[in-house]
Amino acid sequence: MDIDGLLEHRKAKDEFFATSHHAPLDHHKQQNFNGLAYFDPNPEMVFNLPVDPAGGEDIKIHTSDGQERTYRRDALVSFKVGGETVTLTMYTTGQPGFFIPFRDGTSGKASYGAGRYLDIEANGDGTVTLDFNLAYNPYCAYSDSYSCPMPPHENWLTIPIEAGEKDWLA
Repeated sequence: MDIDGLLEHRKAKDEFFATSHHAPLDHHKQQNFNGLAYFDPNPEMVFNLPVDPAGGEDIKIHTSDGQERTYRRDALVSFKVGGETVTLTMYTTGQPGFFIPFRDGTSGKASYGAGRYLDIEANGDGTVTLDFNLAYNPYCAYSDSYSCPMPPHENWLTIPIEAGEKDWLA
């Protein structure tokens, strides 16, 4: 795990949130912004995993504003965390890579209640690397003006994933 790279990524994200007009924070929140909250870097939350097919069917995922979006159930990954084997579904959206919306045992406690996201690129050898240190909150965590996909039940984990972004209280 590249801790220096992770810390640089977090610093750049905080700078974006503090200064960009494209950030999900309004001007007032940007003026008072002191950075996002993160779990400490956790090398145990990085997994190199084989990818299993998930059937490729289209499913509707509900959004934070009551809409629906269509995603393709493209692949599955299974891994062991906290002594428990869990499986996550990876979706495709028409863009390169995989999208993983998930909830876990920290949701609504230490992390955003609706869940977090991971964006994953294939390694090119039938595997992917899930680095939960890069798990991030959807923009609707920061502003009601965004429509965010809600993690489907198949991606609700009971085990805590103590890595990535924590809840941000405005």
